[in-house]
Amino acid sequence: MNSGNFQDRRQKAWQELDQMIESVETGKPMPGVEELPKKFREACSDLALANHRMYGGSVIARLNDLVIRGYKLLYRSRRKGSESFVRFVGVTFPATVRREWRLFWLCSAMFWVPFFGMMWMAQVNIDWVQSILGPEGMAGMEQMYGGKEEQISHLRSEYGSNFRMFAFYIENNVGIDFRVFAGGIVAGLGTIFFTVYNGLMLGASAGYVNYACNPESFWTFVAGHSSFELLGLVVAAMAGMRLGMGVLKPGRMSRGKAIAASAKQSLPLIFGAAGMTTLAAVVEGFWSGQDLPSMVKYGFGIAMWVLHIAYFMLLGRGEREA
Repeated sequence: MNSGNFQDRRQKAWQELDQMIESVETGKPMPGVEELPKKFREACSDLALANHRMYGGSVIARLNDLVIRGYKLLYRSRRKGSESFVRFVGVTFPATVRREWRLFWLCSAMFWVPFFGMMWMAQVNIDWVQSILGPEGMAGMEQMYGGKEEQISHLRSEYGSNFRMFAFYIENNVGIDFRVFAGGIVAGLGTIFFTVYNGLMLGASAGYVNYACNPESFWTFVAGHSSFELLGLVVAAMAGMRLGMGVLKPGRMSRGKAIAASAKQSLPLIFGAAGMTTLAAVVEGFWSGQDLPSMVKYGFGIAMWVLHIAYFMLLGRGEREA
């Protein structure tokens, strides 16, 4: 194969690669841009072949330019990991949550309706709340939230240090979010079950505390980390439901490919939920159990909710969110 035949045969592939690279460079990725890594590898092979067979300076120069531009796009994230992290936190994560607004409201309803329903039921018929918590659950709530002094004494005897409390809560919270997300593989049914279940349990706990314990000791403890933990659970449920959509609506793809594509779409959500869960454990372990004035804790908790709302509504706007 001579140089002319080589160029005729590969011309279309080079033009497609050039268009893909240019679309990413200008911030307007074209349809099919996910093929860029494959096209890049093919161009590298073409460059090696052109050099080996000495097909001419113009062909080699063109291929060399394509390879250099493709390399910069594909590998810049490895050189600038901190920039990628900042972009994820500041743009990708909040933009993904906004883009999946239907799932956000669906998952919010699955959690908050049972939550407030059980809180209301505690005032109407406490038997429902008691049946959900059981004797051990009620005893644990009374021991933990009987009052501020009892709470501090319980935390010290149970965990011994703030770090151990942080370790316990991060294990507990990650376990909940993982079950909520992984349940999506069963056509979303597992995600629905665990989200509703947690709404019922947490709502029953809050309702029982208002009924039989010291509400101030409970609300001052949960105020600081509640926005991180509860919104993180909702986002994990969004990721699980997105995974479940691959099972329910594969479209023209095979079910396996549809699940893989849905899992890829859900990654920003589950990564973001993991970050929120980690921050919840940090606040829970090092702040929530501290003996501070109630108004300080309430003020901090309100500020965190306001910041989260502003974060999801405002950050990442002005960027291409598709």
